[in-house]
Amino acid sequence: MLTHASGTSDSGEVLTAGHTWRICVNMADSKAKPAKAANKTPPKSPGDPAKDKAAKRLSLESEGANEGAAATAPELSALEEAFRRFAVHGDTRATGKEMHGKNWSKLCKDCQVIDGKNVTITDVDIVFSKIKGKSCRTITFEQFKEALEELSKKRFKDKSSEEAIQEVHRLIEGKSPIISGVTKAISSPTVSRLTDTTKFTGSHKERFDPSGRGKGKAGRVDLVDESGYVPGYKHAGTYDQKVQGGK
Repeated sequence: MLTHASGTSDSGEVLTAGHTWRICVNMADSKAKPAKAANKTPPKSPGDPAKDKAAKRLSLESEGANEGAAATAPELSALEEAFRRFAVHGDTRATGKEMHGKNWSKLCKDCQVIDGKNVTITDVDIVFSKIKGKSCRTITFEQFKEALEELSKKRFKDKSSEEAIQEVHRLIEGKSPIISGVTKAISSPTVSRLTDTTKFTGSHKERFDPSGRGKGKAGRVDLVDESGYVPGYKHAGTYDQKVQGGK
C-alpha cells in the first residue's frame, strides 16, 4: 500500500510533484511458482562405438574358433580307440587318456601280444616300467605306442621294425577287453554234503521233496491226514475206478 500527501486517481495512479507511478498489482504473479523437481536419473552416457564393435568382433571370432575346433577335431584311430577301451576297463573314474599297468597287461594278453614264447608277461611288465615315468603309475597314448614298439621287436623278430610295429598294431586295433564268464562253483565233498538234499537224513530229509524243493510248512509241522488211508498207501482214490471197471 502506497500513501502520499498528494491525491490518488481512480485508475490507481499516484500523482505527486509532476511524476506519475502506476501501481500494477497482479495477484497471479505474486504467487510463487512451484519449482520443477530435479531429474535424479543421471544422463545416459553414449556408448563408445569403437568398443562396441571390438566386443562384437571378439564374440564372433570366439564362436568361429569354437565351431572350427569342433569341425577340425581329428578322429580317433582304431589303435587309440582300443587304448581308451582298455584304459577305462574296471575303473569308473578313468578318463581313457592314461592306462594303468594292470590294464596294460590285460591288453597284451587279450590281444595276443603275449604269445608265451617271444613275449611273456614278464616282458610286458619290464617294458611298462621302462616306458612310464619314475614317479608315475600310468602311461599315456604316446608312451603306449613306444611300449608297443619295444614289444614288436621281440614279437616279430623276422620282420623289419616298421613291419613289426604294423603287425602289433593290427593285433590291437578294434579290440575290446574280454570279460570273463561267471566263475563256476567248485564242488567238494564237504559242500555237496551240505547242499545235496538227497543226502539229508532225519527231519531235514522230510523238509524237501524228491526234486530238492522245500515243502514249506508241511516239512516242518506234522499235518493230520484225514483222508482215511494209512500212511504210505499208494492207491488212494482208486476205489471208485476199480468198482466201475468191475461193472
